Amino acid sequence: MPTKIEKDSVTGTETTGHEWDGIKELNTPLPKWWLYVMYATIVWSIGYYILFPSIPYWTGYFEGVLGYSSRAEVEEKLDAAAERQSEYLTVMRDASPQEILEDPQLLNFALSGGQAAFADNCAPCHAPGGAGRPGYPVLADDAWIWGGTMDEIQYTLLHGIRWDEDSETRFSEMPAFGQGILDREQIAQVANFVLSLSGEAPDPEAAEAGAEIFAANCTSCHGENGTGDPEFGAPNLADQVWLYGGTETDIRQQVTDPRHGVMPAWGERLDPETIKMLVVYVHSLGGGE
Repeated sequence: MPTKIEKDSVTGTETTGHEWDGIKELNTPLPKWWLYVMYATIVWSIGYYILFPSIPYWTGYFEGVLGYSSRAEVEEKLDAAAERQSEYLTVMRDASPQEILEDPQLLNFALSGGQAAFADNCAPCHAPGGAGRPGYPVLADDAWIWGGTMDEIQYTLLHGIRWDEDSETRFSEMPAFGQGILDREQIAQVANFVLSLSGEAPDPEAAEAGAEIFAANCTSCHGENGTGDPEFGAPNLADQVWLYGGTETDIRQQVTDPRHGVMPAWGERLDPETIKMLVVYVHSLGGGE
């Protein structure tokens, strides 16, 4: 049976018939000004539906009486921006990164464009400003795995690293020494030696023993002093810059079963002008050679 509607004894307002724990809900009408605002928004929305693109249907959508299109507006703005930029882009198309670096106006344009392109394409991995993340190199220091000259940065951007879809991609692969090459004790000794190259060695005796193992297995890529070789993509192990962590555990893990990062070949995705702007921008971050 429906609850009997009563009037509240204090306010004299009718109740809705709903009651919770002895508390009765008052049937208080909305303020008229609030209702008028709501009606006005309904009228406004109907007008908006008529004037602007709104209701979709199977073969398209109602384009509105005014024929306005935000997509067309954006395309017009992009065309206007491209026209303003064409003067610089035409010159940049034929200029080398070094020539861009020597032209103040072109350099300023390239840095602005490179910063925007970096934010769109590179920052998700390398972080804003090239600050790097675990497993993704810092681009704002002077530690370069594949070299930090303009030409080397450009090649890396064009062809990527270990990118199977590009036959000219940069490629290197560190052996998994834990798979039958070195035992656990030898790996621990090598890890201690590697730490000693940058002034740290949790176990000096192990580091001394690891020197011979390092000489026999690692110097062909990382060099006798562990300073690395960009030609092979072999990182410098003596600068306290670590891609996958610099603790003894991290290094043991990398020696045992190394991780190999992959970078896309951006030459397949970005136009040559954008690549050049990225080269100039990355080189300017503070770590260019």
